[in-house]
Amino acid sequence: MDYGSGNLRSVQKAFEHVGVEAIVGADPGKMGEAAGLVLPGVGAFGAAMEQLEQRNLVGPLLERIEAGVPFLGVCLGLQLLFEGSEEDPGACGLGLVRGDVRALPSTVKVPHIGWNQVDACCSSDLLDGIPDGSAFYFVHGYAVVPRSPAAVLTMTDYNGVCFVSSIEVDNIAAVQFHPEKSSTLGLRFYRNFARRAGLGGAEPGSGGAEPGSAVIS
Repeated sequence: MDYGSGNLRSVQKAFEHVGVEAIVGADPGKMGEAAGLVLPGVGAFGAAMEQLEQRNLVGPLLERIEAGVPFLGVCLGLQLLFEGSEEDPGACGLGLVRGDVRALPSTVKVPHIGWNQVDACCSSDLLDGIPDGSAFYFVHGYAVVPRSPAAVLTMTDYNGVCFVSSIEVDNIAAVQFHPEKSSTLGLRFYRNFARRAGLGGAEPGSGGAEPGSAVIS
């Protein structure tokens, strides 16, 4: 389900690198067949929600998530899970995670661009083989603020400003960083998600894989 957010091909290539077929498109029928769903994205909160709604993708996406299909949001795909954002105060998000999205404070350089450490707050199969404190690549000016601390998977300290860099609630997981731009550990993260969805997936750099299928939405 391509909703015009960009950055889809790099995510697709990352999954292919670990042996998982990733289908990019806007067909709700394909969503119904997929073992896992991925919502990447770059751009503005309100415009992205408008595109999802105009393409009639919100309902099918919510149905599959509510059915328990493993879901992964990336960057803007994390922020869209929340109820709203300071970026576009009049726009409603998907509302799957209680809380909102807030601008990074002016005490740090915005946007936050570059590598930064990710510190785990709890265990998860998505972090298998990824040492705590590993660095991932970020590009963002806003950060999510969940109402429940139980939703927080990792935190990141950006020059003294601590923000939530990933969340996990039941079958929903999402990250503020870009695994597809984060070298071997980023590929490992995608492989871990593929395995969560029952798609197998090869060790990053191994060159071998069992094929599976996922939908990049």
